[in-house]
Amino acid sequence: MRIAMIGGGYVGLVSAACFAEFGTEVSVVEADPIRLAALHQGRMPLHEPGLEQLVAENVAAGRLAFTADLSTAVRGAEAVFIAVGTPTRRGDGHADLSYVYAAAEQVARSLTGYAVIVTKSTVPVGTGRAIEEIVRNTRPDLDFDVASNPEFLREGNAIGDFMRPDRVVIGTGSDRAREVLRQLYRPLYLIEAPIVFTSLETAELTKYAANAFLAMKVTFINEMADLCEKVGADVHDVARGIGLDGRIGRKFLHPGPGYGGSCFPKDTLALVRTAQDSGVPTRLVEATVAVNDARKSSMAMRVIAACGGSVRRKTIGVLGLTFKPETDDMRDAPSLSIVSRLVGDGATIRAFDPEGMQQARAVLPESVIYCRDALDAAAGADALVLITEWNEFRALNPVRLRDAMRGCVVVDMRNVYDPVAMRQAGFDYHDIGRAAGILSSGAV
Repeated sequence: MRIAMIGGGYVGLVSAACFAEFGTEVSVVEADPIRLAALHQGRMPLHEPGLEQLVAENVAAGRLAFTADLSTAVRGAEAVFIAVGTPTRRGDGHADLSYVYAAAEQVARSLTGYAVIVTKSTVPVGTGRAIEEIVRNTRPDLDFDVASNPEFLREGNAIGDFMRPDRVVIGTGSDRAREVLRQLYRPLYLIEAPIVFTSLETAELTKYAANAFLAMKVTFINEMADLCEKVGADVHDVARGIGLDGRIGRKFLHPGPGYGGSCFPKDTLALVRTAQDSGVPTRLVEATVAVNDARKSSMAMRVIAACGGSVRRKTIGVLGLTFKPETDDMRDAPSLSIVSRLVGDGATIRAFDPEGMQQARAVLPESVIYCRDALDAAAGADALVLITEWNEFRALNPVRLRDAMRGCVVVDMRNVYDPVAMRQAGFDYHDIGRAAGILSSGAV
């Protein structure tokens, strides 16, 4: 089977490499010459565990290739996936579909026979129908079908999510398209992964609904964390107590500085706008967006309060900048709001992130000092703030950390450290969702 993937970004590259691993012949179309050159040289333009090796093995096997020539890539393909960006449109919060529609028109001009045109990008309800219209207007003679196949990949675990998915959602009204995609995903039938066939509109909405629901879980446990601090409860025990209920589940009940990344912020906002346009306001999702935005801002105030009400002329060490571990993604990361506020209030920031510092330089204030490791970031600091819970930060020796610092304040926004050990080492330790002196009996 032969397919084409339009877009060599995160979704496109991971999906293409995994399809190739299934035994499919995949051509990836990448328009960015710098990104394309990196791919040809075997260098990944993004950080995702296991991706470089997976790409290299499938390129060597002749199943995976990269090109800027869309016409050659789609010629003879049974399915063409559109996996281009759908960023939030400036000014109104809607998803910017200009890249999707441009790709659809190019594909229509280039196809020489029947193919299923599949949206892999996250797109609002109605996009598939719009693509059908674009293709028919561009090539009235073309035999084609349109399908929606949203991705459910977690950054840092994307290959595992693709190879062992909770489910695969495919939206199409065509039996022929359904059969093409059923054959493409046939290897997953062997592990009995659920394949859910729906209409185009249902598949498109399912992606947004899933991300909005998970974003609400994150936001809910963060609000419970704030309440726990006021009433003397422990948010980890609360999360465990509710998460063991099978109707709720244990995942996404980890308190922190708010959600970020390429999906939740963009998709919740797009869902709100779609619902408003349809005359069906989604009050829960609207509140989730507002509460999460406010939380990121409030995290900086926690640091300032822990430092006695001011960070002016103080040095703050920051551990972790990306929105989550095992990625170099800085999009809507909580660190953007936190670090920018601290710099604006006169702090000197010494930061370290295992993968995200190159990307951070483009979006954080120029005054931020980037360090070689965690202890270097802590060196001479009046306070230390952990924002992203990379594994290497968990193993830091509290005594060595205290010796490196000038001050003794630690604000742990992910509850990584043992409060007893930190206080025994001499730290003025601040965590999330636990009143002072309350020790957790069990984590989620």
